[in-house]
Amino acid sequence: MAVSSCSCPPRVFNAYSSFECRSDPDFSGAPIGDKPRVRPSRRLTAASFCTGGIGGGGLSSLIFRFPPNFVRQLSIKARRNCSNIGVAQIVAASWSNSPASGSPSSAAAAAQTATAATVHVSDDVAFVQGCNDNGSVQIGGSDNSTTSFLSSDGSIAVHAGERLGRGIVTDAITTPVVNTSAYFFKKTQELIDFKEKRHKSFEYGRYGNPTTVVAEEKISALEGAESTLIVASGMCVSTVMLMTLVPAGGHIVTTTDCYRKTRIFIETILPKMGISATVIDPADVDGLEAALNKNKVSSVEIHPELKVHYDSIQVSLFFTESPTNPFLRCVDIEKVSKLCHSKGALVCIDGTFATPLNQKVLALGADLVLHSATKFIGGHNDVLAGCVSGSEKLITEIRTLHHILGGTLNPNAAYLIIRGMKTLHLRVQQQNSTALKMAKVLEAHPRVKRVYYPGLPSHPEHEIAKLQMTGFGGVVSFEVDGDLMTTIKFVDALKIPYIAPSFGGCESIVDQPAIMSYWDLTQAERRKYGIEDNLVRFSFGVEDFEDLKADILQALETI
Repeated sequence: MAVSSCSCPPRVFNAYSSFECRSDPDFSGAPIGDKPRVRPSRRLTAASFCTGGIGGGGLSSLIFRFPPNFVRQLSIKARRNCSNIGVAQIVAASWSNSPASGSPSSAAAAAQTATAATVHVSDDVAFVQGCNDNGSVQIGGSDNSTTSFLSSDGSIAVHAGERLGRGIVTDAITTPVVNTSAYFFKKTQELIDFKEKRHKSFEYGRYGNPTTVVAEEKISALEGAESTLIVASGMCVSTVMLMTLVPAGGHIVTTTDCYRKTRIFIETILPKMGISATVIDPADVDGLEAALNKNKVSSVEIHPELKVHYDSIQVSLFFTESPTNPFLRCVDIEKVSKLCHSKGALVCIDGTFATPLNQKVLALGADLVLHSATKFIGGHNDVLAGCVSGSEKLITEIRTLHHILGGTLNPNAAYLIIRGMKTLHLRVQQQNSTALKMAKVLEAHPRVKRVYYPGLPSHPEHEIAKLQMTGFGGVVSFEVDGDLMTTIKFVDALKIPYIAPSFGGCESIVDQPAIMSYWDLTQAERRKYGIEDNLVRFSFGVEDFEDLKADILQALETI
């Protein structure tokens, strides 16, 4: 909301009627008939703010009276519905135009009124000071360089995109949720300026949102990326990335162990677009090189006069997870990145199981890093999101197709991602510690046949993991000593974890992949992917290690 600049003396208005959270409670404690009310002619409106027309006075130091429990009521409502950012934040929030937008006169006027409205709440009184007549909802953008004084990922996860660098101008500590489907232009000339790139605006909700931008910039800061795109889910970002970067006639190299829905998309949907794939073992660098050489670019002239050429099938992208799902295999990111780049192919790593804290994919040489932000980044089992980070050039290309296809992240979900990231380092530290200690316990237990965890020396890529990871993640996969029904008995005997298909949240989660992800296949078909009936994937939450250990051990004693 924008307000006009003014210099009149402060005025006081009782505004219970306009700002009551609900109609049933008696906020004031006074008899109903004695409650102060605002006359219709003096109700507070956006027009009143912009014209200074409340009672003929201005708005340099307006004082609003709120019910004694106004802030508490808003807090309760905000927890129920994060889209309610409260009247105080709405009054405080304003958006600044780009200095290059509009005419020189409008730019100068914007510079003169750059002071944003602020709200100070004390007991039942909110003071609004400062004015800004810049009324359009625009974004100035934040600068990740403002977090250069932060030395740890934990601090960056808390403050990046917000502290000193938030596009939304407000004195609220938390980022407001901007629920809007479109953005308006004050005049047609401003629309024309936008179309001719002299004015900044998201224009439409599918093309961007101020709350979403904060989440993107926070992830970019953690990944050391120039840009990040965040969308509605992990699969959404995977599919739009693949369709953007691999053209018809292109070729993908991926790995055997991966999220099943990703493999289904690569093997069944992309071929309809003329895109082929080679599947290799995560450790098979020779197989990767062979695929790159087999599908290298070769140009054949087919029309000398028009200089038209036909390019044979080209490996456009190497896409894999590291660690992988569910066996937590690790790819030597630096090695495969150098190899692929030497052959003209891009590298995208899905780092969901590692998180940006345990593994810096871009610093290791990959072009893109992708996450299902639903998992560790969100971290509370309450939101779906996916993100991809990399160079401005590549992310812009992906963003362009995303704007066409949709899959936009709801701003309320973006807020949950921002909220979740503030405790990311605390959660991941606990999950790393619990998973490593529990993996060692499981490996030594007589009722466990095998444990898959990159932090164990027995893991096939343990040495690679030690070089490129600072922590080994919060998920452990293992095979119990028994068949399908024995494993079911173990899972059902657990008391702490939920049986569910996700991972990375505060609550521990367990699943049996043969049932959760591959039940539609026969046992023989499951074994082609290495999925045995006794395989268990356990995502450790933030519960106490000793509690989790005792629960797992008692469950193992039942089989």
